[in-house]
Amino acid sequence: MIDSPEFSHPVDVLRLPSQGAKYSLKASPAECAALAKRFGLLSLARLSAEVDLSPMPGGFYRVDAELSAELEQACIVTLEPVASRLEETFTLLFGEVGSESELVLDSVEETVEPLEGGIIDIGETVAQQLSLALDPFPRAPGAEIPGGEAVFEDPEPKSPFAALAKLRKSQGD
Repeated sequence: MIDSPEFSHPVDVLRLPSQGAKYSLKASPAECAALAKRFGLLSLARLSAEVDLSPMPGGFYRVDAELSAELEQACIVTLEPVASRLEETFTLLFGEVGSESELVLDSVEETVEPLEGGIIDIGETVAQQLSLALDPFPRAPGAEIPGGEAVFEDPEPKSPFAALAKLRKSQGD
């Protein structure tokens, strides 16, 4: 776990108004550089988010957010920069996690994130969602793997009984 997240914006839920609150977050150039290093990006030119944090019955808190980012990743084939623009919308629930770590809301089962010390770090939440939205295999336009796509097939399919048939043949049967 990171001791001090690069894009930290902690919110004390005990000070949250009953109707909730809205936050506009924008990463500084230093925060963008630190996040780029953390996520193995060539660069993170921009990261911003609109976050709505609202209390729910039962001591739960809902985060509804939209994040926007401009970044560059290395192509997995050529290592050339691949520019991307991400627009993501997400919802997370926070609360005291006991034996139940999932909650059913609107007929959808949602995982409840742990609420530690009454603080929700909405900046770190946005950073984690950014990491989940990244393309795991970015490719530059026209980049192809030398020799084509790899195919890992056995040229001769083997039956589970192939070893027994071979043994039977070797015994002269």
